[in-house]
Amino acid sequence: MLKLAFLFLIVGVVFAVLGFGGIAGAFIGIAKILFFIALALFLIFLVLGLLAGKAVKDAID
Repeated sequence: MLKLAFLFLIVGVVFAVLGFGGIAGAFIGIAKILFFIALALFLIFLVLGLLAGKAVKDAID
């Protein structure tokens, strides 16, 4: 998902340089949304992974 966000950011910057302000803003807005979704998913899976690892460690001991 970060690759897609980066792609939208690059396309938005290219459109901005070429003078297409409206579509560039839309692409950059989509890139921001995708970045924050990816960040939220990362944090959720990080917490779940830490909790699962703790449960496995407790089960082994």
